[in-house]
Amino acid sequence: MKKYLGILLAMLLVVGLLAACGPDEQEEAAEDQNDTSSEEEASDSSMPEKPEQLTVWVNAEEKQEEAIAQISEKYTEETGIEINAIPIDMLEQVEKLDVEGPTGNGPDIIFQPHDRIGDLVLRGLIDPVNLGDKEAEYQEAAIDAVTNDGDVWGYPAVTETYALFYNKSLVEEAPATMEDLLAIAEEHTDASNDEFGFLMEAANFYFTYPFFSGNGAYVFAEDNGTYDIEDIGLSNEGAIEGGNLIQSWFDNGYIPQDLTPDIMNGLFSEGKVAAVINGPWMVREYQEALGDDLQAGILPVLDNGENPKSFVGVKAYLLSYYSENKEWAEDFMAYITNSENSMLYYDVAGEMPARIDSIDDPLIAEDPIYSAFAEQATFGEPMPGVPAMQQVWDPINNALTFISKGEPVDEVLEEAVGVIEDNIAASGATQ
Repeated sequence: MKKYLGILLAMLLVVGLLAACGPDEQEEAAEDQNDTSSEEEASDSSMPEKPEQLTVWVNAEEKQEEAIAQISEKYTEETGIEINAIPIDMLEQVEKLDVEGPTGNGPDIIFQPHDRIGDLVLRGLIDPVNLGDKEAEYQEAAIDAVTNDGDVWGYPAVTETYALFYNKSLVEEAPATMEDLLAIAEEHTDASNDEFGFLMEAANFYFTYPFFSGNGAYVFAEDNGTYDIEDIGLSNEGAIEGGNLIQSWFDNGYIPQDLTPDIMNGLFSEGKVAAVINGPWMVREYQEALGDDLQAGILPVLDNGENPKSFVGVKAYLLSYYSENKEWAEDFMAYITNSENSMLYYDVAGEMPARIDSIDDPLIAEDPIYSAFAEQATFGEPMPGVPAMQQVWDPINNALTFISKGEPVDEVLEEAVGVIEDNIAASGATQ
C-alpha cells in the first residue's frame, strides 16, 4: 500500500511540474499570435471608444461626392467606422449647422472655404483642431488660411489660386517677368481686330491683388493669423505703385475698359489673345478650344524682383462644436487629407491638394497646366478670413474702375480706404 501511495505522489509531483510550465508557454504563444493585432491597435490606444459612424457634410458636387465616397469606404475598412457623407452646398452648411447643431442632428465635420472661418468662430459653431506634427505637411499659405487668432481651425484640403494661361501658337514660352509680359502685350495687341497680347479682369481686386501685394501693399496687417482691421494697407506706397501699373495697361490700350469675363474667355478660346490671368476652373474649357496650344505658368516677376502674391483660397474640413466624437472626427479629417487620399481626391474631383508633397507627385508635377497653379500657390497669400473682409470688396473694386478711367491713383485709393473704414465701423466688425 505504501509502495502504491509513493508512486501516486511521485506522479502528482511530475504533473504539477509540467502544469507549472504550461501557462508560460501558452502565454508566449498567445503573445506571438497577438503581435499583429497589438500593433494595429497601438495607434488607437490613446483614443476614446470608436463611434459606430461619423457624419460629414460634403460639398454638393458630383465629382467631390464621388471622391469622398471612395475615401470613406477605405476608412471604414480600416477602422470599422461608417462614414455618413451628406451632400450639402458649402454656402448652405453654416446656417444649417446653426440650426441643427444644437439639436444633436448636425454633423461631426463640415467643409468650408477658409474666408468663412472667422464668422464660424464668432458664432461658436466650430472647435479648433490639433494638427500636431502633421502641420508641417501642409502648405504654409494653407495653414495661414485656417489660422484665426492664433488657433488652427481645420485640416486644409484644397488650395485655389490663379496663374497665367498662354497660347503656345502665339508665344513660345511663359513670360518670366512683367517686362516680358508687357512686351507681348505691345506686340500682339490690335484692338481694332479684337486681338490682344494680355488680358485680365483688371478692375477686379481678387485678380489684381498680386500687383498690389508684390509691391508691399496688404489688406489688413497680420500677425500669426491675427488681423488688425484698423491697419489697412491699400493706400500705402506699394498700393500706389501697383495702381499705377494697372492704370498703365488701360492707358496703353492693352486692356479695354469694357472687358467682361465672358468676352475675355471667348477671345482667348478663339485664339485672339496670347495670355490671360485666370483660375484652374477654366482649364477644361480652354483645353477644349485650344488643345495642346494651351499652356500655363506662374505670374511674371515684378520689376522689383518679387513674385506677385496671388490670393489663395483654401477649402478645409472643420470640426463642429457640437460633435460628440471629436477625436475620431479629427482622425478622419487627417485621413482624408493625407498624401495618398489627397491625390485620390485630386484625381477624381480635379481640385488641387493643400499638401507640400503634392507638388512633386507625378500626377501634378508632370501636368504642365496644374503644376503651374501648384507652384503659384507657393507664392500665394490667403484671403483674410475675417468678417471685416466683406467690407473691402466693393470700395476697392470701385477704386479700380476709377483707376482704369485715368483718375489719380493716390487719391482714389485713399478715398477707398476711408470708405472701407467707415463700412467696417458701421458693420460692427471687431476683426
